[in-house]
Amino acid sequence: MSEQNKPFVVTDRRKFTLDGELRPDADPSPEKESKPAPVEAAPPEPSVKPEITAEETAQPPIDDLPPGPTAEQAEQSRRAYEATTERLDTAVRATNPGADHPPAVSFDSLVQSVYMTAIMQLGGATPEGQPPQVDILGARQSIDMLAVLAEKTKRNLTEDESRLLESALFELRMAFLEITQAIARSAAAKAAQGNPAGGPAGPTGPRGPQIVR
Repeated sequence: MSEQNKPFVVTDRRKFTLDGELRPDADPSPEKESKPAPVEAAPPEPSVKPEITAEETAQPPIDDLPPGPTAEQAEQSRRAYEATTERLDTAVRATNPGADHPPAVSFDSLVQSVYMTAIMQLGGATPEGQPPQVDILGARQSIDMLAVLAEKTKRNLTEDESRLLESALFELRMAFLEITQAIARSAAAKAAQGNPAGGPAGPTGPRGPQIVR
């Protein structure tokens, strides 16, 4: 018989019939479970932190100030102010005959005004025999105001104005250091006078500077 006329055989390899029973001609050996091929886990990708540039970290300038007045508005307010102050001076002279005209405000008077304010805040105006009443935070602010004034007017002052400002700052800073050291000594003395066993404190000595704020 030629190859084309050979019959082909179909072999049923199922182990169970349609009713679920084991076929008599089935191979009793259990089927081998095909194990899936292991899948290699991909290595974790390195975490890349975004690079922050200096431009991103720089904070944009905050401009909350309203727009300034126009040149015309500024001139009108200046003229109105000068006219009002002139009427005020006239009224003061009428009430107090012979009174001098108030001195004009200058750079020297500005420095002296802030200087005297700081001196009073450091207890310079305290009556004799009483502990100084010190506004240490207010004094610091006044001293810092003069420091800002010195920085902003650098190279724009005359020799006398520069010497006045530097002297005022030096004296105020030295007075500030003296007062803060006196406050620290007073606090240490009060702590040392207390009884370690918790008893009443001993007699107090001269009272040191008192902070009012």
